[in-house]
Amino acid sequence: MERKVVVTGMGVISPVGNDVQTYWSNLVNGVCGIVPINEYGELGLNVHVGGTVKDFQPEAYGIEKPFVRKQDKFTIYAVAAAQQAMAQSGLVSGENIDPMRLGVYVGSGIGGYGTIVAECEKSVKEGLRWISPNYVSTMISNIAGANVAIRYNACGPCLDTVSACASGTNAIGEAYRAIRHGYSDAIITGGAEAALVPMAAASFAASRALTKEPDPLRASIPFNANRGGFVLGEGAGILVLEEYEHAKARGAEILAFVSGYGHSCDAHHVTAPNPTGMTQAAAIRQALDEAGYNSDDKLHINAHGTGTPLNDKCETLAFKLALGEDAKKAHICSTKSMTGHLLGAAGAIEAIAAILALKEGIVPPTIGLDEPDPECDLDYTPNNAVKTDLTIAISDSLGFGGHNACVAFRKA
Repeated sequence: MERKVVVTGMGVISPVGNDVQTYWSNLVNGVCGIVPINEYGELGLNVHVGGTVKDFQPEAYGIEKPFVRKQDKFTIYAVAAAQQAMAQSGLVSGENIDPMRLGVYVGSGIGGYGTIVAECEKSVKEGLRWISPNYVSTMISNIAGANVAIRYNACGPCLDTVSACASGTNAIGEAYRAIRHGYSDAIITGGAEAALVPMAAASFAASRALTKEPDPLRASIPFNANRGGFVLGEGAGILVLEEYEHAKARGAEILAFVSGYGHSCDAHHVTAPNPTGMTQAAAIRQALDEAGYNSDDKLHINAHGTGTPLNDKCETLAFKLALGEDAKKAHICSTKSMTGHLLGAAGAIEAIAAILALKEGIVPPTIGLDEPDPECDLDYTPNNAVKTDLTIAISDSLGFGGHNACVAFRKA
C-alpha cells in the first residue's frame, strides 16, 4: 500500500543564511550571497568569486569542538542543517519514532574535498606515513549521512546518493519512495557540499564551466544573454520527510506534501546536457504525473538554472517539452543567482526554497536578469519576487554525467 509523505522539518546552511528564516528572507529580497575570493586570483586562476557560507558558528547548532576538528566542512554543514530540521520536526528517536523506522539519505557530489586536498599536500610535504588515520572516514561522500545517523540514532535505511549536482534531489526523491512504500516512517534527507577549494575552482574553470566575471552581482546570471558560467557555492540543506499518518498522530506541523519524483539519464556526454531537452523533460514529467499535475494547477519551478550557456537553453527546452503550452504560465526562478551553485547540496536547498514559495505564496526572483536570452523565453521572475497563489512546486536538478532529477511538492 502506497502511503502519503509530508515534510515536517527543514534546515539550511547557505551563502544567504544559516537558518531557514534568514535564508528565505534573503531569497525573497534578492540578496546576493556571492562574494570575492581573493585567493583564487593570487594563485593565478581566472576565477574571482564564490558563494561562501558566512558567520557560521558550529556551536550554535550543538556541534562539539572535537567533532569540528576531526570532520570535513561538508559533514559539519550537514549536521548543522540536520539539527535545525530535527528540532523543527520534533522527532526523537526512541521516544516518538522507532529507531529502526528512522532513516538518513544525505547526498554529496564530491564529499570531503578540503580534506582530500589537505591530506594530499601533507603526503607530498611530509610523506605518506603522516596521513591521518581518519582521512578515509572523513572524506568519503557517505560520511555526512553516517554522522547524521549516529547523532540522531537513526538505525533504519541509510542511503547516501552521489549523482553530481543531482545528489540532493535524488536523496530527497529516494527518501520519499522509501517512506511511500513502507520501508521507513521518517527519513532525514538532503545534501551537503563544501568544495570551495582552489583545486576544484581550477578544474571547473579548466572545463570552462565557471564564470570569469569579477563582479559578484554580475557573476551568477541564469537565463541572461550575457551569462558566462556558474559560481561555486557551499552549504547544506536537510529536510525531515515523514509518513503522513505518523506525523498527524503526534501532532507535527506539516509544511508540505511530497507528491512526486522523477529521474533519468541523458546518456549523452559526461558534462554537456542533452541539447534536445528530452531526457531532462522525462524526469520533470515523471514528477508532475505522479503529483497529479493538471492545467488548472498554479505551478512554481525552482530551476536548476546554473548560468552556463548550455544548461539554461536546454532546461528551457525541457520545461516546454514537459509542460507544453503550460510552460508559458509557470512561475520559474533560479535561486542560484543569489547562492551560486552548491553542487550536491543545490537540490536540497532549492527544494526548501520551493516548499517555502508554495507555503508563503511568493516566488523568489532570478536576480541579474536584465537582458533575457531570447532562447530562454519563459517567465523566470526577473529581479523582483512575485506574490501569487501556488498549488504545486517542483525543483529540478541536472548533474554532470547526465543525471536528471525532479521532486514535486503540494500545499499542506
